[in-house]
Amino acid sequence: MYIAFENLVIQNFEEKDLDDLYKLLSDENVMKHLEPVFSREKSADFLKTAGLAENPLIYKVCRNNNFIGYVIYHKFNEESYEIGWVLSPKEWGKGIADKLTKILMEFSKNKCDYLVIECTFEQVISKHIALKNGFEYFGKSGELENYRFNLIKEII
Repeated sequence: MYIAFENLVIQNFEEKDLDDLYKLLSDENVMKHLEPVFSREKSADFLKTAGLAENPLIYKVCRNNNFIGYVIYHKFNEESYEIGWVLSPKEWGKGIADKLTKILMEFSKNKCDYLVIECTFEQVISKHIALKNGFEYFGKSGELENYRFNLIKEII
């Protein structure tokens, strides 16, 4: 995948991205509502299985050629893709997650019927971004709340 929009680029991870990914995933603020912080070894495994896989689950995000985090983009089920983002705290509050959501919504047209954002109850900003972009709450999956956006256009 390669998507460039304004000063943002979404693209495939490379092995050389391990240090940046480890720095992100070992940050307690970043991981507060996700998982326990990652070790370098766990970050390397995550990069290999999620970022460098034949069908990646995550893609790196760069702003002005600097790594700022990653987006989640992969099949959720037969009719939908899951989207999301994990960003460096230095990038919080700048509207980047909202912009990435819009980019992935546009990119997904004609690829699937629905987009899904999963988040915990505590991820208030993620829920706000989902609702702001027209996603609707459609239930829980374990501890995660699910928001869905219908990409299907009805023909009248």
